[in-house]
Order: sequence, then C-alpha cells, then structure tokens
Amino acid sequence: MTTAFDPIDLAGLPLANRIAMAPMTRNRAYGPGATPTAQMAEYYAQRASAGLIITEGTQPSLIGQGYPNTPGLHSAEQIAAWRQVTDAVHASGGRIFAQLMHAGRISHPVLLPGGATPVAPSAVRAAGQVFTGSALQDFVEPRELTGAEIEATIADFATAARNAVEAGFDGVELHGANGYLINQFLATGSNLRTDEWGGSVEGRVRFAVEVARAVVEAVGAHRVGLRISPGGTYNDISEENTDETHLALVDAIEPLNLAYLHVVEYDRGLTEQLRKRFSGTFVLNPGVSPTGLSEVDLVADGIADIVSYGSLFLANPDLPARLAASGPFNTPDPSTFYGGDHRGYTDYPSLS
Repeated sequence: MTTAFDPIDLAGLPLANRIAMAPMTRNRAYGPGATPTAQMAEYYAQRASAGLIITEGTQPSLIGQGYPNTPGLHSAEQIAAWRQVTDAVHASGGRIFAQLMHAGRISHPVLLPGGATPVAPSAVRAAGQVFTGSALQDFVEPRELTGAEIEATIADFATAARNAVEAGFDGVELHGANGYLINQFLATGSNLRTDEWGGSVEGRVRFAVEVARAVVEAVGAHRVGLRISPGGTYNDISEENTDETHLALVDAIEPLNLAYLHVVEYDRGLTEQLRKRFSGTFVLNPGVSPTGLSEVDLVADGIADIVSYGSLFLANPDLPARLAASGPFNTPDPSTFYGGDHRGYTDYPSLS
C-alpha cells in the first residue's frame, strides 16, 4: 500500500515523500524591487523536508501584483534574490516550485506602478476590500484586457517561468485558483466576454489553457503544474456549471502532459471525477484548512498522489516528521500570517 511517506516521481523529479507545502502569501518580500530576503530563504529551507514546496504567489509582471510586499519574478534583481532561496532549499535536500500568480482585479491602484488600474477579463468589480499596506480599501472596477493585452499577459507568464528556472526553481505552479486572474477568466461572474476568451465554456477555459501551453513551451511540461479551486467563492468568485467548466479545463490541458494538477477541494465528488480525467500526478489540498493526521490517509485511499498542507506547514517546519509521529503539532498564529518579522515565520520550533 502506498502511503504519504513514500517517495514519488514527479515527471522525472524524485520527491522524498508525498506531503507538499501549499502556497501561502506571507508579505515579507522586503528586499528592493519586491525581492526575497535572507529570512525568506531561511523560512523555506526550514521546510525542505516537504516532498515539494510550492512558494507563495509570485507576480509575473508589475501589473500582476495584488498585495503589498509580495515577490515577483519579472526582473534581474528578483531572479538573483530568489536564487538564495532555491540554493538554501536544495542544500537542505528539498524541491521547490514557484507559484506564478497574477492577481487581476484583486488589487488596487495604490499597489501598481503609476497608480494603474487593475486588469481583468471584464470590467466587473469584486466585492470586498484589499489591504494596501496602510489600510483596507475597496476593490476598484478593473479595466478589461484587450485581446493584445491578453496575449502579452500570456507571454509574461512564460517569461516569468523562464526566470524561475534561471533562479534555480525545479518548476512552476500556475495559480488558477482562489479568484485571481486565471480563475477570473474561468468564472461566469467575472468573465462577461463574448469574444474567443469568453462566452462559452470553451472560451472561458482558453486563457488557462493558453497560459499553460506557453509556459510548457518555455520550460517543459515536466516543470509545470496548475492549481484550481472548483466551486470556491474566495475573492468574490461566482460561477455557473462548475463541474462542466473544470472537467473541460482538465480535458483541454491533458494533451500538454503537465507535471501535476493541484486541486483546492470543495466537492469530493468532483475531486474524484477530476482525478480520473487527469493522467498526471494529482495533488490535493483537502479543504481550506487541512487539520493534520486524517489527510495523510487520502494517499493510501487513492484519492490523491500528494497531499498539500497550508497553515499546518507554516507552523510546523518539520511537518512530515510530526505527521509520521502522530504529533505533537505547533498551533499557527494568524496574527503573524501576513507581514512582520521573524515571529510566526522562522521561529516555530522543530521536534529536534
């Protein structure tokens, strides 16, 4: 019987176990030009016992930023700064993918160069507010991307993927979940287009497919994963025909031979359908906040090939060892999740 503690081959990349660190925004890219710091390198290296680390959302372009102090992968100084992170993780025996995240409408002019208006598939404002560094501010109505701008955005993802490989990452994960740009194209509530980028299931999945295709062409399918959150409503996402849309998406990306599909789960029945349709490695984030021991059984039960953990990995840098020992577990401190110093970041103790 295969367990979460067994190794796995991820499209040619050997992983020590089937326990992944899920991407988590931490807002600590305090270096010049939204660059990672030495403390970020320490944070990720502490968690190198994960079979796979997936970084926090990393913007592929200036216009893709959605929160303060999030890192990018669109400049030479960012590439150089990320190298200290990947070197530290590899020196500790780990594997690490960079998550490429374009926030789309989940942003604010305060966060963008020259006070630019955030972009989206359609000019539909998201309900809610965003933290801009000093205060919470209402989301603004985004500007609808032109066809030429959509093509340029796809090219930005491909360039960022090349930058990630240059920075030493083992691969990239495309963030198609949680209400950000790729998810905005998938959802009927945020994509009102009637051109080839909307208007039907085929049109709405096209952006995700073309981003994946461009990134595969840039760095190779073995280095590319995709994260989705079918049925999720985070960041004011609303969608009709969730099952039809996401099954069509998986069918469309299947010929690309991606390294993995990473599903943020809201519906176990749909999870099982997606697993049957996708032939590559299936990574599952079982619910918004996995609790611990019971989730490792999802591998033995055949529900997933890899299970990803969020806040539990944040608070337990040696999580695989703790899961194997059935605990104990450190308790995450939500007050330190976003921004701050080493507290709640690099000071969680290991068992040893």
